[in-house]
Amino acid sequence: MLRWLIGGGREPQGLSEKSSVQSLGEEQIQNPYTELLVLKGHHDIVRFLVQIDDCRFASAGDDGIVFLWNAQTGEKLFELHGHTHKITAIAAFPSSGAYEEKNHLILTASADRTVIEWDCNSGRQVQKVSCFHSTVKCLTVLQRLDVWLSGGSDLCVWNRKLDLLCKTSHLTDTAISALVELPKNCVAAAVGKELNLTFVTGSHVGELIVWDALDWISQVCERNTWDPSFHTVTQQEIKLSQKQHEVSIQHLTSDAECVFAAVGKGIYVYNLQMKRVIACQRTAHDSIVLHIAKLPNRQLISCSEDGSVRIWELREKQQLPAEPVPTGFLSMWGFGRANKQASQTAKKMQESTTSYSLELIGDLIGHSSAVQMFLYFSELGLVTCSADHLIILWKDGERESRLRSLTLFQKLEQNDALQLSF
Repeated sequence: MLRWLIGGGREPQGLSEKSSVQSLGEEQIQNPYTELLVLKGHHDIVRFLVQIDDCRFASAGDDGIVFLWNAQTGEKLFELHGHTHKITAIAAFPSSGAYEEKNHLILTASADRTVIEWDCNSGRQVQKVSCFHSTVKCLTVLQRLDVWLSGGSDLCVWNRKLDLLCKTSHLTDTAISALVELPKNCVAAAVGKELNLTFVTGSHVGELIVWDALDWISQVCERNTWDPSFHTVTQQEIKLSQKQHEVSIQHLTSDAECVFAAVGKGIYVYNLQMKRVIACQRTAHDSIVLHIAKLPNRQLISCSEDGSVRIWELREKQQLPAEPVPTGFLSMWGFGRANKQASQTAKKMQESTTSYSLELIGDLIGHSSAVQMFLYFSELGLVTCSADHLIILWKDGERESRLRSLTLFQKLEQNDALQLSF
């Protein structure tokens, strides 16, 4: 089931062709992930990963099986069978009580129109809900309220005993595709191709909107220009593409300062305070970027349909007034018509502020097909899942080498102690 590899691995499909995407050579000094551990078990596309605790995670996908793994060793802990169709959503559901025994649970939804609650410590099925009229496409847990939500043709609220507390029909032909918790016990539901995350929404036509969650009004709207029929007098536009899939916002993540958007093949960093794009890589990958995550030390990780996983660093650049950071893709414009003077003032502020760049510092080549998503386990490494049916644990080579040396030294000390005792 497990095998150790040093360095790259198999070359993904499409990467052998000539590409305009920035690339790194074999010497990747800033890339710590020089060892990888391949985990085999799934026999179809692995679409979902969820972290259970500091050293365990679960994987699921189109084969309908859920696997529990040890992120440190790569050991397969449990193989959970209960669904008859592909998994469509997964969520961790830890115990919320401060004084009760820690109980690690996960919820899985499937195209078989069921949701199952699993005990991660025993690998057993706890409860099962089979009353859904359609596939549950998303799950989210509101831990403060000790409830969980399922989204599909309906939005349902459940307690820990899996009792239905509330059911709301959203009265549209398209199912709810994403759910996210907002402040003040509010939840945002994404319908169709609209994706809502915290205070930011992104759409398949490249619109990025920052919302005020207190009075639910739009603060800023960023919009792409893939549609040649769209015009505005408030900003000069830069048309990037005529193809809609190349400007679709596939994934959003954020921290206290910025929103990070996976847009087509590119990555864009939008600063919430400045209300503008401060850095971008229009062609970060050879194909659509499926997932991004913010890491410590101003780093990002992205994965793509091209089978690659890349590490980026957000760096402050020297002031270059003649070459301001490009903002044409998500051209900032507010609601209402801004006057010419305000537009010129905004332009001057944009040119005078500090500029940033996204620099490629690591290129992880190991999967042979689209990388669906990943989990970051800090010192334990990085976990990726793919359409090639594999899960890969990417390890810090220097750290692993030190640990192996330490283990060997401890064994030698133990052997010497045993010999002295005789």
